[in-house]
Amino acid sequence: MATIDQTRTKGELTSGADILVQSLVNLGVDTIFAYPGGCSMPLHQALTRFGDQIRTILPRHEQGGGFAAQGWARSTGKVGVCMATSGPGATNLVTAIADAKLDSIPMIAITGQVPTAVIGTDAFQETPIVEVCRGITKHHYLVTDVEDLARIVREAYVLATTGRQGPVLIDMPKNVQFAQCVPDYNAPLNLPGYGNMHPPLARPEQINQIAAAIKMAKRPIIYAGGGIISAEASDDLRELVAKTGIPITTTVMGLGAYPSTDPLSLDMLGMHGSVYANYAVDEADLLIALGVRFDDRVTGKVEAFCKHGKIIHVDIDASELNKNKQAHIPVCSDVKFALEELNKIVEAPDDISGWVAQCKKWKKDDPFKYDESYPGILQQHAIRTLWETIHDQDPIIAVGVGQHQMWSAQFYKFDQPRRWLCSSGLGTMGFGLPAAMGAQAAHPGRLVIDIDGDGSFLMNVQELATCACEKLPVKVLLLNNQHLGMVVQWEDRFMHGNRAHTYLGPIDNPEWSGEGDGIGSTDPSERYPNFVQIAKGFGCGAAYVDKKDDFPAALEEMLAYDGPFVLDVAAPYQEHVLPMIPGGMTVKDMIKE
Repeated sequence: MATIDQTRTKGELTSGADILVQSLVNLGVDTIFAYPGGCSMPLHQALTRFGDQIRTILPRHEQGGGFAAQGWARSTGKVGVCMATSGPGATNLVTAIADAKLDSIPMIAITGQVPTAVIGTDAFQETPIVEVCRGITKHHYLVTDVEDLARIVREAYVLATTGRQGPVLIDMPKNVQFAQCVPDYNAPLNLPGYGNMHPPLARPEQINQIAAAIKMAKRPIIYAGGGIISAEASDDLRELVAKTGIPITTTVMGLGAYPSTDPLSLDMLGMHGSVYANYAVDEADLLIALGVRFDDRVTGKVEAFCKHGKIIHVDIDASELNKNKQAHIPVCSDVKFALEELNKIVEAPDDISGWVAQCKKWKKDDPFKYDESYPGILQQHAIRTLWETIHDQDPIIAVGVGQHQMWSAQFYKFDQPRRWLCSSGLGTMGFGLPAAMGAQAAHPGRLVIDIDGDGSFLMNVQELATCACEKLPVKVLLLNNQHLGMVVQWEDRFMHGNRAHTYLGPIDNPEWSGEGDGIGSTDPSERYPNFVQIAKGFGCGAAYVDKKDDFPAALEEMLAYDGPFVLDVAAPYQEHVLPMIPGGMTVKDMIKE
């Protein structure tokens, strides 16, 4: 790690709060999402003293701040930083921390804590947040000595951003924030046993083994995940496909790593992945898995997943190798290094023209589709129209969690990495708006859009206030079916259509009898809640649309608006995300209609 300039505080007694903020500045952090409280007030006071070097964005809920830090990290590749007070402030960060852990997102979460003298006494607003988060962080610190603080912040940064990335927690008792010392910003790191500061690198014989397997393959498929994007290896992946001509599918985390508009792209695989990707993996004789973890939403019944094929698995985390699926060639390595070395020697398989033609035929025969004759606005139509309208502007797209998330993965065509912000492993509703907010803060000149569902949007709707006050012009395409759509789909498919608390409107509303077009009243003042009024109440622009012919103009109004904007789109609740492989089942059980 580079030597830090200590001129600001060298030789001077400095408070723990100032040391923490200076340490962040030294590491290049220029934005923090922070919500104050009693046990974090000294830290916020310090932030005001560094206002010319670090921007503090006040979210309207700590969870929103955590997801905003993720939006920053996912869209930039840099560490995201969030902060909350002790007790409920800290516990409100827990979901965002767990989300970052499952998706391997570099994040530093800072929490205030009660003074060390009263820790363990059930003091006001005390929670043992390190213990709460022990299983959902990459590492965690309870700072008890101000002399350790500068070193700890540097260690947290190293741990969050190297190896398999992830969240690190720093818990700061209030008395340590007030305590003073002469800081040493270059103190040696104390990370015994941590080997990933220098990532594992594939050995030459492993690279040769992979190249030989590719050369001999008759039906190879590349299966690429979020590890490609984390490693900044998208260009290397594209070079591998260009040199070998092998068809490629990605996970939901890997969208954008390879252009989905390319003929060799098989789009996403898995539960709601394409028919053709799932067929291809099922028939492959070689599966080249790069930066993936064989998640259950990808594999279904794991024993049947690619059961006819040899598996190469390259991942930076040794614990992922052979964890869910046995690999014939497991390689613990930085995936970018492995691809760079492989591209130096790899040769195309002898003849896979017939296999490539078969993959393209599957793709032609069973594309993602929907009823284009439907007179209203189907969610798929809205997303496809959005892509057709804005894709040449290089926007960043965030999503909530639910049907709209899967339709976005299917119908929005991502061609570049870090344009797709999605809570994948944890599947957290409420992710979309604050993640878009964080991305907008990181990219002030870019178009950032949150494609959301009404259920997911409501979980962090308060962040509209942040967008308005901080002048973050996030646009929200709200696909409003007044139901928890994905749960409704499972009720329809597996529970005889019995509705169990999945309708989000008034229980006595006759518009939701299940008859008609499924969008209820077309008068926005009669829909619950009225999102146009809500958005305007937060100081944002808003409009409502329910007719297909009016949708393009409404979209243009949203895009032209100078500030945050919510476009409330009336959509039916009976629509299902297809294809679908039911959980724990196989390609043979795929539901297509």
